[in-house]
Amino acid sequence: MAIIKKIRMMTHNRFLNMFELEAVNNKGHDTRYYVSSRAEKIEDLKISTGKNRPDGVIIYSLYGPGRDKVVLIRQYRYPINDFVYEFPAGLVEEGEDWKEAAAREMHEETGLVFTPLHADPMYQEARFTTVGMTDESCATVYGYAQGQVSARYLDEGEEIEVVLADREEVRRILREEKVAIMCAYQLMHFLADEDPFAFLEAGAAT
Repeated sequence: MAIIKKIRMMTHNRFLNMFELEAVNNKGHDTRYYVSSRAEKIEDLKISTGKNRPDGVIIYSLYGPGRDKVVLIRQYRYPINDFVYEFPAGLVEEGEDWKEAAAREMHEETGLVFTPLHADPMYQEARFTTVGMTDESCATVYGYAQGQVSARYLDEGEEIEVVLADREEVRRILREEKVAIMCAYQLMHFLADEDPFAFLEAGAAT
């Protein structure tokens, strides 16, 4: 296992920062590695804390009387200069429970009211997003949404369209559109499973 000798903070931004690591790997090779992080100081990096507190939440929510639609957002993303389909998502604020964060973010991005399910922690614990370049981790929250779609709570810097997609539309999206990977895998199960959340109940029963 590598030994990290020094960490240097290269940027000082609110939502994302770059850190340079000086390290020696397990073969004795000196290396420099660059990590992006939601941390605002070195002490808050997961390297420093050794803890995997979720930076954000990803919200997989069913909608409609038959719970046969999934709540998606089509959002403009600067890194690709294009729109991409995603689940509603957002950052967990300091001291905030991540299920509370999910309800807040769902309402802010879509106007909908979100009720989270109580599922086995193994399905919801924070998982790393792109661990080769960032220590960011997100918890997945499952549940049901209701109400009317509204853009009134969106931040003025966000370009988001809410999509309540049935299986036919999900199939089209996967074939034709840009889709975030954390969303795409779940949408494949949404297509295949009569009850997309059945696995949560099965996991709780074992």
